[in-house]
Amino acid sequence: MSKHASCPIVVLISGRGTNMRVLIEDSRRVPSSYAVAAVYSDKPGVAGLATAAALGVPARALDASKIADRAVYDELLGDAIAQYSPSLVVLAGFMRILSPAFVRRFEGRILNIHPALLPRYPGLHTHRRVLAAGEREHGVTVHYVTAELDGGPRILQAALAIEPEDNESRLAARVQGLEHQVYPVAVRWHCEGRLRYEAGAAWLDSAPLKEPLQLADLNLT
Repeated sequence: MSKHASCPIVVLISGRGTNMRVLIEDSRRVPSSYAVAAVYSDKPGVAGLATAAALGVPARALDASKIADRAVYDELLGDAIAQYSPSLVVLAGFMRILSPAFVRRFEGRILNIHPALLPRYPGLHTHRRVLAAGEREHGVTVHYVTAELDGGPRILQAALAIEPEDNESRLAARVQGLEHQVYPVAVRWHCEGRLRYEAGAAWLDSAPLKEPLQLADLNLT
């Protein structure tokens, strides 16, 4: 077993939690560099909570609709997460924008995956916007979270060619397949100590990443 096997992570979701499920399953490989300690959702009753519970991971909703004050909600969420002393907080389809105070509290320990090739197409409805713009490629980006929306240091990307038959839903499904490939890689790197956030940049193997790595260029076999 890896010396990093006890590295705990907490996963935040807002819906089905397909990336969450992939991370839980990946964490149970032997050896593993991390374990999913808990799952939190900002919405009650979402499918991802049931999935996590069925996989034996503590799963709870902290209903954002009942707490109007954003700062209060983020403090409560942060306190709940802190109980697990996580090495990493992983956003997996978590649809709330985190406050600067929350980001500072877990600075350098929050990862997000965005369904676009950042810095292009930050924000919502990326598949629709990419198709409307007539782009030839699309993809995903794993990045550290900072107070700037989708603006944190980029770590790893995966791209695909847009096909003539792609519509918004078909493209979303294809891109989600890429998410499932790259997210566990970045989480493993962080928990193995290879990847870190320092001075506003992502560092891998003691060198700053001037550009995100591309999945197609990596030998992960």
